[in-house]
Amino acid sequence: MSLDFSGRVAIVTGAGGGLGRQHALALAARGAKVVVNDLGGALDGTGGSGSAAQKVVDEIRAAGGEAIANGASVTDFEAVQSMVQQTIDTWGRLDILVSNAGILRDKTFAKMELDDFRAVLDVHLMGAVHLCKAAWPQMVGQKYGRIVLTTSSSGLYGNFGQTNYGAAKLALVGLMQTLALEGAKSDIRVNCLAPTATTRMTEHLFPADMLKDFGPETVVPAMLVMAHQDAPTRTTLCAGAGAFESAHITMTRGVYIGTGADADERLAAHLAEVTDRAGDQVPGSGNAQGENELKLARAAR
Repeated sequence: MSLDFSGRVAIVTGAGGGLGRQHALALAARGAKVVVNDLGGALDGTGGSGSAAQKVVDEIRAAGGEAIANGASVTDFEAVQSMVQQTIDTWGRLDILVSNAGILRDKTFAKMELDDFRAVLDVHLMGAVHLCKAAWPQMVGQKYGRIVLTTSSSGLYGNFGQTNYGAAKLALVGLMQTLALEGAKSDIRVNCLAPTATTRMTEHLFPADMLKDFGPETVVPAMLVMAHQDAPTRTTLCAGAGAFESAHITMTRGVYIGTGADADERLAAHLAEVTDRAGDQVPGSGNAQGENELKLARAAR
């Protein structure tokens, strides 16, 4: 049986097409009321039109679901605040955020203009921040929230020609880590989704014979699991072509090198041991690094 979202209210950004559209349709089909947000701009973020979002709303309503369209730019905090208020005014609550809006301005770092770097950060990172910040008081007040941030393998592992995109996408993992810690007492669970999907942003990267395998609908189950009432938290799920993985930022066991004038030489000599992945861990918080270093230092004395 499908996961049930009856009575839940969701905002999905970048939902006028591609992956966001599939997210919105899937949530609505399972009972959620959905705000379909999309600026309707070009791939690089320029321009805008409300027709894309409205078309998805029409699809949802034709299938018997409930949805409204919103054309706010996620880079405009006041507009995002208004969207959140519109959601609450319409349905009385807000349970789910799926931050999916994004743009691309790919170039090698040597050729990239700083304006193109900032623009990508503004949409992917600050767009997610604006959405979470606007919705946070409501979620804290109702003691419930599910947030899915869209990261990428380009941020987790790097990708040629995408320094701006990769930096923004890994930053979202850092945002997830701390929001999940701060939201835990209010049952706000925050997760990341790293999709591999053929969308307007990515279809040119896929060989023709792979386009069908990586349709955006194959990613949606991961979003649904992370948006559901039984969702995990602080989890990064990778998804594509019906396959799913989890990604982790880990820390090795480490080695005590000590201090002194030759510490750099000793570290260089033991670097392979320091970077050995055997027995590595997924820290519960940033404090784990200092705790591990203190443990190693004390053991060496």
